[in-house]
Amino acid sequence: MNMQKSLNTKSIALAAAAAAALLTGCAGHNSCCNMKADTSANISVQPFGTTKDGVPVQLYTLRNKAGSVATISSYGGLVTSLKVADRTGAFGDVTLGYDNLDGYLKDTPYFGALVGRFGNRIARGHFTLDGQTYTLATNNGVNALHGGLKGFDKVVWTAKPFESKAGPALELNYVSPDGEEGYPGTLTVKAVYTLTEDNALKLEYTATTDKATVVNLTHHSYFNLAGKGDVLGHVVMIPADRYTPVDSTLIPTGELAPVDGTAFDFRTPTAIGARIGNDETQLKYGNGYDHNWVLNKTMGKLTLMARVSEPTSGRVMEVWSTEPGLQFYTGNFLDGTITGKGGWTYQFRNAIVMEPQHFPDSPNQPNFPSVVLRPGQTYHNTIEYKFSVQP
Repeated sequence: MNMQKSLNTKSIALAAAAAAALLTGCAGHNSCCNMKADTSANISVQPFGTTKDGVPVQLYTLRNKAGSVATISSYGGLVTSLKVADRTGAFGDVTLGYDNLDGYLKDTPYFGALVGRFGNRIARGHFTLDGQTYTLATNNGVNALHGGLKGFDKVVWTAKPFESKAGPALELNYVSPDGEEGYPGTLTVKAVYTLTEDNALKLEYTATTDKATVVNLTHHSYFNLAGKGDVLGHVVMIPADRYTPVDSTLIPTGELAPVDGTAFDFRTPTAIGARIGNDETQLKYGNGYDHNWVLNKTMGKLTLMARVSEPTSGRVMEVWSTEPGLQFYTGNFLDGTITGKGGWTYQFRNAIVMEPQHFPDSPNQPNFPSVVLRPGQTYHNTIEYKFSVQP
């Protein structure tokens, strides 16, 4: 890929120098990153290694005028870093991940991943569509998870950076062949990442197919707004009256249960640690929160899904999406076996994941909103992670 045709040479040089200063000055843990905002808004690209099959991978850096910086890999559409300001104006990385591609090529827990074809779990790796049963890989116990053994987070996407009206952007494209990971239909997918000038990381997914299939794309960054430590002090608000209870394998039972009177009621801002240890069967199944909330919203309308604030740093993250559900996960399977950026060993509940999406196991749940995509239709999903600070 010769990206210099689409980027001004001088802009590349200036942006590369700025990116190098950022990446070498605070390449890993954000505690060493205290850079102030400047007025540049640039895009740069640099090599990020090769896959096990020898395919070159590029790392794209988007930087807005506020000084926020997002880095995105052509491998897996991974958001490898996202630096935003705290209340003092110091910038820090609020995502977990690795300093190099090799870490992502291992068996990682979807750090920063573009998830597809189907985000979340499908029971027993089976679903029936138009009378035909399809069999998927079971890569999460007895269930299929996040697109299978080689989902969209493990392929190299064709990348095209560009300057949009909203801010620096990156377009990723991938064609998933009919039968890939067991899914029917050739699926043509486009994902556009924009680091907006008003400090949002905006993700826009579209897809078309030549045969009836199921689609559920989402994003899987692990966020820690403090930049280190556990997330029990993060305060969360989710405007949802209901959630989808699960069985012991984390597959929804089909019920849309009220959150009222349970640890799942985040309609009023509540610290994650306030009730995560409650003696409730659902919390035991997930080893904490790993559930889908049913948002109070109009289907397909871009609305607020969650608001997360971190009192120490003052950072606030709002999650907006067109999707009907939000999977909220509290890093319950991080266990100290992964060493990530800057040598930080990721421990139990060191991060949260906020995944706007359709409900888990929707292909097998006729009462859930449909995830079926047919020829002639276009799948759309917009996700925005908006960052600000509180006094």
